[in-house]
Amino acid sequence: MKLDIRQANHPKDVKRYNTTELREHFLVQDLFEEDKISLTYTHADRMVFGGVMPATKQLELQGGKDFGTSDFLERRELGVICTDGKGSISVDGSSYVMQKGDGIYIGMGAKNVGFVSTDAKKPAKFYVVSTPAHHSYPTVHIPQANANPRKLGDPEQVNVRTIYQYVHPAVCESCQLLMGMTMLDNGSVWNTMPCHTHERRMETYLYFDMGADTRVFHFHGETTETRHLVVANEEAVISPSWSIHSGVGTGRYTFIWAMAGENQNFDDMDFIKPSDLR
Repeated sequence: MKLDIRQANHPKDVKRYNTTELREHFLVQDLFEEDKISLTYTHADRMVFGGVMPATKQLELQGGKDFGTSDFLERRELGVICTDGKGSISVDGSSYVMQKGDGIYIGMGAKNVGFVSTDAKKPAKFYVVSTPAHHSYPTVHIPQANANPRKLGDPEQVNVRTIYQYVHPAVCESCQLLMGMTMLDNGSVWNTMPCHTHERRMETYLYFDMGADTRVFHFHGETTETRHLVVANEEAVISPSWSIHSGVGTGRYTFIWAMAGENQNFDDMDFIKPSDLR
């Protein structure tokens, strides 16, 4: 298991970053490598996220010095969504079959969490997100059919999309983690516009199901100091609480969002008029 640690960034510093520095601090690449767990620890609300891709062996989450605990979930909770392939996740002896689009919530205190693929030639890809927790809630298997769908957007604004809420009060209990997947309708390219901030929660995004030449322009930064990252398939972005949240693609894409912070109110957003952006 490899762990990349990212420090928190002050917006006054970020406005001085060049493209290379922006990508170094906020873009996460190489999430899915065969037979590896690749995690990033961001000091923004101490979220841990990344990819698990078992092929020829079972992979297990581990605690240790980096987390100051014996077990990974000793003081954390975990959300997982399978982005490709088929496999299973074991939690303290119970096994859950996972295929593309399936999710699972695993509560604080689980000691043994393992990942395997059904077919080593077509390994499963598991996107995992973990946040600090204060209470142990039950493990809940969440096939995509059990996620809470919300249809949003307008064809004239090319942002028609369905938001599938997985780790959300409408589906299961959690301490602070919110997690879901957004799928855009054909012909829509904006994941949200007008954009918004939520000072009370930070967010990470994983963009996937993209063509080799497709790119997403992920916008972040303060309202009057916007920046952007050019994101390829299976790359992730750290979006601090002070940053705007919005993105547009050159082609088809899907993304998984995950949030941590003060509340679990998905609609707690501060919308920004396009005319106020700079």
